[in-house]
Amino acid sequence: MRISILKSKKKIYLDYAAGTPTSSLVMKKMSLSAKLFANGSAIHKSGVDVSIQIEKSRKIIADALFAHSDEIIFTGSGTESDALAIVGVVRAHKGEAKPHIITTEIEHPAVLLNFKMLEARGEASVTYLPVNEKGIIDPKNLRDAIQENTVLVSVMYANNEIGTIQPIMEIAKVIRHARKTNNSSLPLLHTDACQAMNYLFTENIEKLGIDLLTFNSSKIYGPKGVGILYKKRGINLAPLYEGGGQEFGIRSGTENLAGILGIATALEETNKIKERESARLVKIRDYGIEKLLALGDTSGYQIILNGDKENRLPNNINISISDISSELLVIELDSKGIEVSAKSACKSDEPDESYVITALRKAQGKIINSTDGSLRMSLGRETKKSDIDALVMSLSDILKKYKKWK
Repeated sequence: MRISILKSKKKIYLDYAAGTPTSSLVMKKMSLSAKLFANGSAIHKSGVDVSIQIEKSRKIIADALFAHSDEIIFTGSGTESDALAIVGVVRAHKGEAKPHIITTEIEHPAVLLNFKMLEARGEASVTYLPVNEKGIIDPKNLRDAIQENTVLVSVMYANNEIGTIQPIMEIAKVIRHARKTNNSSLPLLHTDACQAMNYLFTENIEKLGIDLLTFNSSKIYGPKGVGILYKKRGINLAPLYEGGGQEFGIRSGTENLAGILGIATALEETNKIKERESARLVKIRDYGIEKLLALGDTSGYQIILNGDKENRLPNNINISISDISSELLVIELDSKGIEVSAKSACKSDEPDESYVITALRKAQGKIINSTDGSLRMSLGRETKKSDIDALVMSLSDILKKYKKWK
């Protein structure tokens, strides 16, 4: 009898923007929580021991941002952190005039949908800033959009789909000028930095000019289920709900010690290797962009880069390939052991479609067609140049296969 054995293919993971593996150093630190199981709000020794570890972790994160410990709030995710910042500011500034808030057309759903929720409920009026053909906002448009009743501006540091980096420091200058002109402490500036923490400057939050910053653990090689909200001293936030009064009364609930230990360690580890890892990935990213765009000359398909070629995250490659479904390409690549992500822009009113690509095409003066979408390859600590070679070879084979039926 002949027994056939299927050889296992090496999996190439290129979806680090969606989720990162938990590092071994983080796992080791998290194991301490097995012995520290008491409630951190208790006043007996076991409870105090937990509380001590929480506060040590809070200080580690504060030091990494050049912030104060009482400015760090632990949450359950980046999504919760965004909601707490956005909804918390609006509800803390209810007055005679309806609060006005500003964001961009290409924010992460955790930001954009909270803006739309507040708008739909009549709790705030909203301005959605357009982006240019590379996915970047013009700070002058922000300046013109600020009103006397503007309480919050939320612009993500770097886009999760196309990787473009927004001019956060310039945006902060515009907001400071508006405050001075109106003799007010408003508007506040919030940024979703979930994609930025691994690669961009976050080591001095005061220099960045940010009032509220959010990030999560699962994007920086920490555990899932924990996030951070940085809230500058003196800023008033309304809690989303009431409870035991943990996290300075802003985010009640028994603290997730394992997650807190994990995110603090992950951020420490990230900051130590950030500069070196960014430089390494930029080389692989640029190599990948060159090879993928070159496929357009040999495959018969038009391939374009989405976002700015230079002003983008070190780990982000996002392309569109004409006349073929990006979802189909993801499935075909997955069958070859290569994991990437996709977004289609053919029906921008549907929740799974890419309003980011739609915004780019609008700025480019192009009409969205039924197959206009994107493939996102996001690199990480385990990514090698050879992984890009395998991706390009596999994608070339797939395009040749479907070219016959085009």
